[in-house]
Amino acid sequence: MTDLSQSGRGVGAPSADGAGDSFVAAIRATRMAMIVTDAAQADQPIIFANGAFLKLTGYSRDEIIGRNCRFLQGPDTDPADVERLRTAIAAGEDAACEILNYRKDGSSFWNAVNLSPVRDETGVITHFFASQLDVSTKKRADLALSETRNDLERLVADRTRELTQALEQKTALLHEVDHRVKNNLQLISSLLLLQNRRVSDPAVKAALRGMLDRVSAIATVHRRLFQCDDVERFDVSAFVRDLVADIMGSSGRDDIQFNLDLERVDVAASKAAPLALVISDLLSNTMRHAFPDGRPGRVFVGISRNDREFRIEIADDGVGIITSTGSTGFGLTIIQLLCQQLKAKFESSNASPGTRVVINLPVNGAP
Repeated sequence: MTDLSQSGRGVGAPSADGAGDSFVAAIRATRMAMIVTDAAQADQPIIFANGAFLKLTGYSRDEIIGRNCRFLQGPDTDPADVERLRTAIAAGEDAACEILNYRKDGSSFWNAVNLSPVRDETGVITHFFASQLDVSTKKRADLALSETRNDLERLVADRTRELTQALEQKTALLHEVDHRVKNNLQLISSLLLLQNRRVSDPAVKAALRGMLDRVSAIATVHRRLFQCDDVERFDVSAFVRDLVADIMGSSGRDDIQFNLDLERVDVAASKAAPLALVISDLLSNTMRHAFPDGRPGRVFVGISRNDREFRIEIADDGVGIITSTGSTGFGLTIIQLLCQQLKAKFESSNASPGTRVVINLPVNGAP
């Protein structure tokens, strides 16, 4: 702490204008507003004020000397700021505070006050030294920035609330659509199953069974899409796992083993249904025609991806490529048409034994 008692005559009883005291004369001449209060007197009266302080507050020296600094307070001065300074003075500590003060003409200004106790040789506080700086421009800018930030936060909160409400409405609508689509697909499946039971012609039964498998594949696609957080993307590998589980469960063929090597590949939801039908028809044809008369076998399903396309491979060790007409021929026609829609390349070859089918689909090929 600065010991003003060493400044020549000391400040124990300076003249009001600081004349005769070299240290007081120095702070009197500075452009920083400064005052000194007497800690030994009741109510901490001002015993020195420089010209910058008089200019800042609009008061004359005679109107200031002998008064406590609280005369600068006004109706909008924050009591918490006042208490902060009062507590520091009572504890004999330094303090810094931006407080709203008032000039003699009633105009307000933000005053950056820095307060320090002054002690004598024995450590007793004899005075308090305070500097003041008008920071109104900075404070107004801070307040304006704070108001702008609050306005932006309110706008963000309002927009977030609107988006949340819109999302909730969209979610409710999607659940309603999901419910209706599932009911419709279930109804179609029931009608196909009922018709399948009523006909005796093997060709018709096979055709109805193929249609039932295709409806089931679309239902699986739909279920997968609505179970995901992102309804715009479709996980092909997850679909294949579901489809294989359904096929194995419905076929009753525990003598056929599936080997899956599936890298996760997401495609646009618009590709989901046609791609699912392609995979479903290929696996259904494999199960129906590759292993006749209870012949055991193995089926491989692989999905992989590079930068420009992903590859679907389905291979079996069954009886080989079937070239007969009927449901199988119709199924292959559907597969080829769907691959054209997806802009995919379809290749089928003899795997010796069995059949290998490879489909290469551009990642961004089909809309």
